[in-house]
Amino acid sequence: MAVRLSRPRRFDVWVALAGLLGGLLLWGIGLGTRPADEPIVLFDGRWPILLPLFVMACCELLRRAAPRTAVLTGTAALTADTLTQGSIATLLMYTDLMYAAVLYGTPASARRIPWITGLISIVASLVPYVVWRAPEALLIGVAVGVVSFAPASTGLIVRNHRDAAEAARLRAEQTALLAEMDRTQAVTAERARMARELHDMVANHLSAIAIHSTAALSLEDEKTSHDALLVIRENSVQGLSEMRRLIGILRDGAGDREPAVTPTLDSLGTLVGGACANGLDVTLDAAYDSVPAPVELAAYRIVQESLTNALKHAAPGKVTVRLRHLDGGLDIRVSSPYGGRGTPRAPGSGAGLVGMRERAALLDGTFEAAPENGPEGRLWVVRASLPVTDIAQGEMK
Repeated sequence: MAVRLSRPRRFDVWVALAGLLGGLLLWGIGLGTRPADEPIVLFDGRWPILLPLFVMACCELLRRAAPRTAVLTGTAALTADTLTQGSIATLLMYTDLMYAAVLYGTPASARRIPWITGLISIVASLVPYVVWRAPEALLIGVAVGVVSFAPASTGLIVRNHRDAAEAARLRAEQTALLAEMDRTQAVTAERARMARELHDMVANHLSAIAIHSTAALSLEDEKTSHDALLVIRENSVQGLSEMRRLIGILRDGAGDREPAVTPTLDSLGTLVGGACANGLDVTLDAAYDSVPAPVELAAYRIVQESLTNALKHAAPGKVTVRLRHLDGGLDIRVSSPYGGRGTPRAPGSGAGLVGMRERAALLDGTFEAAPENGPEGRLWVVRASLPVTDIAQGEMK
């Protein structure tokens, strides 16, 4: 089955047409490349010149569509032209075919054609010199090199530059793609961090507001309703303050805002006091040394979220918060009564447990939340272990 050649490019058609018309013009005025009495001219006269000229012009139509076929056919046409008085247009079109065969051909052709033409040029220089023993015989190899090796080498240089530019463009696209992926990951990580901070800052206060507002609506005792409204007001003010603090962190270029205060473990007493004011019976048992700021913040938020969950879900009873330094890490344990309540006092989404687990994972720590049996009955226990030594060494570096 014959292989169907691709349609020639418009530029190649113009090149072929220009070469053909130029050759016909030279043919018309009788300008050839060699006189009729040279020994190499076997077909003298003007008409034999036209056949190689037309064949070479047709090969120019295939300079990019089928460069290997074009250069092989063009070589045969040039050989035939050599046996006539010759045409400069045929010679010039052949150099273009050799250039295009290297530039647009396969990688194998681009590597082999310069070597082959270079070897032919050397042979064309040495063999006539050995046979005739005349320095002028070396000019034959020079002419062959100018027609074949020079355009092939030029095509190889241009192809290498083109491939290098294409490789640079691909690297730039890959770099841009990696940068976009990094940006997307950074935005996702920042959104997750903002979600954790927002949940931990506001969820505790909103849960207390929801619980006490329910109590205020369900009880007719004026004193109890008044106390519940006081707790609601206190938590709403604190929640609004935390929200403003978060907005201040997110706002760029706000030089007139107050600096954000990062919670520390020294604030656990205040946190526990607020939980007791919201109706929990909390006992704080903390014994720890100085810990890095990231560990302090994570530990504070884990305790805060655990107390929020206890406020929403725990049964009546004692809630215990314990912090200890164990094996180069800060061990956190929050236990609360589990069971005995059909529905939570405030709805939950599960984001709190996810946020605590993420905070521990970011510090290469461990986190676990599960029910277990204790001396005072069934308990819900939150455990977290945050490494201190590695983070402290990292901050020193």
